Amino acid sequence: MDAKRIAAEQAVNYIHDGMIVGLGTGSTAYWAIQKLGSRVQEGLRIKAIATSVQSEDLAKTLGIPFIPFSEINEIDITIDGADEVDPNFNLIKGGGGALLREKIVAAASKQLIIVVDKSKLVNRLGAFPLPIEIVTFGYDLTIRKLQLLKCEPKLRMIKNKIFVTDNGNYIVDCLFHEIENPEELHNKLNLIPGVVDNGLFVNMTRRVIVGSLNGDIQEHENKNG
Repeated sequence: MDAKRIAAEQAVNYIHDGMIVGLGTGSTAYWAIQKLGSRVQEGLRIKAIATSVQSEDLAKTLGIPFIPFSEINEIDITIDGADEVDPNFNLIKGGGGALLREKIVAAASKQLIIVVDKSKLVNRLGAFPLPIEIVTFGYDLTIRKLQLLKCEPKLRMIKNKIFVTDNGNYIVDCLFHEIENPEELHNKLNLIPGVVDNGLFVNMTRRVIVGSLNGDIQEHENKNG
């Protein structure tokens, strides 16, 4: 069985009639959207906001109705994946390239539910390169500024072309190896001119659902989230 699918389908059980639901991006979110689409076809009444064009297109094919940001004040639940999760519920996200939209949606959510398999659980963040979204103007200079924070920055490329986000920006994947203080690093990164936002999600997660290949599911709740 697919561990991510098991956990994603469990997360959808937290969604009820009348909710506004944030839809994440990536392989984990794919399974959550599929399950949510099935529940909508069975009569579940919700409205959704997606974190990427890819997720929105998938959800619309499954009949999931959408609502614009202009018509809401907050989102009830957002379900998304993560590239790393530490014991304090801090995350690295953005491997799929949608970190800015994911963070905007997460910040507007009453509950952020993160769905992962066991391989994403780490004692300390940083082995996965931290995605940082930057504007295209002067991007070389911005990358040099990032390097001063003692990381190994690499401009994201896809098929020998610079990857461009849904927002028209670039992503730099910065390898820190170990991030001792995620909140401090988050703030330092976002003070660099040219940085739009970064993939550190600090003090945002309410619940982490971990799936295993044998079908077991573990849930961890952040009492402070």
